[in-house]
Amino acid sequence: MMSVHPSGYYAWKAEPLSPRQQEDQRLTGLITQFWLESGGVYGYRKITDDPREVGESCGKYRVRRLMRMEGLRAQVGYRRRPGQ
Repeated sequence: MMSVHPSGYYAWKAEPLSPRQQEDQRLTGLITQFWLESGGVYGYRKITDDPREVGESCGKYRVRRLMRMEGLRAQVGYRRRPGQ
């Protein structure tokens, strides 16, 4: 067990999210929405363009990190149906 004073622990626990974490949560919601609109097909490179069109500023690696944390992945390849 860690040797942390109880008052320090509860002060840390009561602390609100940092502005960066709040922005990441908001951006994650947008990214998830855009990913669902694409049918779960687009990866971070194409998803990065969607928030930029709406007026958000975000880099492709930030979008990649947030998508990875949420478990959102691009569809890779596809199967042809037999007979077509």
